[in-house]
Amino acid sequence: MPKASQQQDLSVLSSAKHGMVYLTANDWTLIADKAARHQFAAGEHIIRQGKRTHGVYLLVKGSASVQIPEVEIPPAIGPGEVCGEISFLDEQPATVNVIAKEAAEAYYLDRPTLQSLFELFPHLGSRFYHSLASSLSRRLRELIQETGASQAAAARKD
Repeated sequence: MPKASQQQDLSVLSSAKHGMVYLTANDWTLIADKAARHQFAAGEHIIRQGKRTHGVYLLVKGSASVQIPEVEIPPAIGPGEVCGEISFLDEQPATVNVIAKEAAEAYYLDRPTLQSLFELFPHLGSRFYHSLASSLSRRLRELIQETGASQAAAARKD
């Protein structure tokens, strides 16, 4: 990948408000160096519900819709955000579909690649998992708020 493009990607990843907030600039450089870059067309699945991801995707460009059953308005993720982390963490099939809303690009890191990075740089592993926990916590809070708002609106209609 050209150096200027990688620097732009690193800038997007490190400055994302809802991204992997505890990773350092050096962490991002290591990750970008080892990650595989994938491109997705609008409407293409990034994550398929029921399939294991075997790794995580870090969105670099574009946006994607997270299709959660029973949620009327699907949440969206954008540059700097992660997907596939639940399947990665629990080694179970993905819980949702994540579909590109527009042309998108993401870094993909599989478990063996991440494990080798964490063995070489243990503090990277700590910051990585701390970032995943923070991201999952924020998303769960948002989902709970959305569900509560939907239930309140339904109760007002009755």
